[in-house]
Amino acid sequence: MPARSLRPITWMGWLFVVGSACFAAGVPLSQAQSLAPTVAAAIFFVGSIFFTSASSVQMRLAWVAMRPRALLNLRDYDWSSAAVQWVGTLFFNVTTLAALIQVAGTKPVSDQVVWRPDAVGSVLFLVSSAVALTPESRKARHEHVRGRSWAIAALNMVGSVFFGISAVGAYVVPDTDEVLNSAWANGGTFLGAVCFLVGAWLVIPIRRKEKQ
Repeated sequence: MPARSLRPITWMGWLFVVGSACFAAGVPLSQAQSLAPTVAAAIFFVGSIFFTSASSVQMRLAWVAMRPRALLNLRDYDWSSAAVQWVGTLFFNVTTLAALIQVAGTKPVSDQVVWRPDAVGSVLFLVSSAVALTPESRKARHEHVRGRSWAIAALNMVGSVFFGISAVGAYVVPDTDEVLNSAWANGGTFLGAVCFLVGAWLVIPIRRKEKQ
């Protein structure tokens, strides 16, 4: 693969790294009694913007690769996975912004859960990650790091599962008006973000290997 074509992949990888780091950092920050909840909420929102930016680059790469074959082919695994993931990031944009507005207002935050992945966004991430596990998608997406393509896809899948667990844990029980399990909500978000961060780091091209 030419070096020039690796530049957007590098940008995509770093955007995912920063976004994942924000989500991971947001969890302990939300538990810090000395900090206002708006700090963690703002970090989550910023992370969601980085996620959407990275996902947009990824979808653009998949679109350019697909165009010579078809205008829009849902059976193109790389494109389908990227598109579903991009929509999922939009849901995270909305929910993180809503959480930021909530904690910045007068409404109190219960159970020390400032934000958690919403159910719809989590399901879309799971679907995207499952499609990305296919050999066709891994080859198209991680051709420059073939030896790590399986690890990258698996880490993203595990991260999506953790986000799903977080969404379940943060379900508000109607009878008690409390979250189902705050440990699941916070732990799932943190562990999922860490998986995404490591997977994104593995995507970034290594210059010294390109010269070999």
